[in-house]
Amino acid sequence: MSKHIVSGLKYLATIELRKKGLTQQKIAEELGIDRSTVSHYLNGRNLSWDSINVAKTMIHLCPKDFLVLTSVLVKDIKKTQKIISICQSKKFEVEVSDSCIGCGLCVDSCLMENVSLESLKANINSIGCCGCLLCQEGCPTNSIKILEVNNDRKY
Repeated sequence: MSKHIVSGLKYLATIELRKKGLTQQKIAEELGIDRSTVSHYLNGRNLSWDSINVAKTMIHLCPKDFLVLTSVLVKDIKKTQKIISICQSKKFEVEVSDSCIGCGLCVDSCLMENVSLESLKANINSIGCCGCLLCQEGCPTNSIKILEVNNDRKY
């Protein structure tokens, strides 16, 4: 069943990439799948609609649950990152305060590999942030704040 859910996630990612104007070949390269699989997805052939519905439900989970569940199902961090970055529609802004001690716990906790240390301070790219809060929850000094951005308003 997990294999089918992963296919559902890849189907949803294919649809999103097609909406952005990518060709079947570019979508296949982006997702690491055959072009014929992309064609099947786009033409609605050999699909498990139940698995696609489960995948749609996963996308609407909180970002942390979506990330962790996808990671467990996909079993490949790079493919997980790709699916999350394509299917996650929410945008986030990250703030790191001067109280950061550069311990690196945030670097280790980020499944998206979006955190680095620069001059003994966490550097988090807001564009690559999926909003899972793993770095924020693991910060011993509460120096990381992740805010969801909706219509230029931060929450």
